[in-house]
Amino acid sequence: MDYLVSGLAIEPFLPLFGLDEAELTARGVVRTKADTYPGFPCRVSLEDARVGEWVLLLSWRHLDVDTPYRAEGPIFVRETARASAQRRNSVPDQQRNRLLSVRSYDAQGWMLDAEVIEGAALEALIPRFFGDERAAWLHVHNARRGCYACRVDRG
Repeated sequence: MDYLVSGLAIEPFLPLFGLDEAELTARGVVRTKADTYPGFPCRVSLEDARVGEWVLLLSWRHLDVDTPYRAEGPIFVRETARASAQRRNSVPDQQRNRLLSVRSYDAQGWMLDAEVIEGAALEALIPRFFGDERAAWLHVHNARRGCYACRVDRG
């Protein structure tokens, strides 16, 4: 079963890069410096920021659907990110090394299934969830902090 793991598109975040603290604060965004590795997972590059690297912390609507499952939450974006990660048939290390909550949705945004797994088990879970022909995409979250991590699509 072919699948694509995707980070968020970079374009919505580009206007934030380089803003001063007052401008970021006015938008509800915080700039902070990574002080541990891993620990500051970028949702665009799907890589953890290195110690000393600047990241933006902001709220992001990761499930913009017209169902009760509409959701947003905190994410980190590395200011050095330049493109959205796209991994075909491969799970990024960022997800392999964390406890994950994986949720399956139909095309209208209704949740079909969910599991909490060790990240190393994600590759095996993807085809099981996509074995349900109603499953249109998966959302992966960090289970401990609940933050959105990435999206998985068929293909």
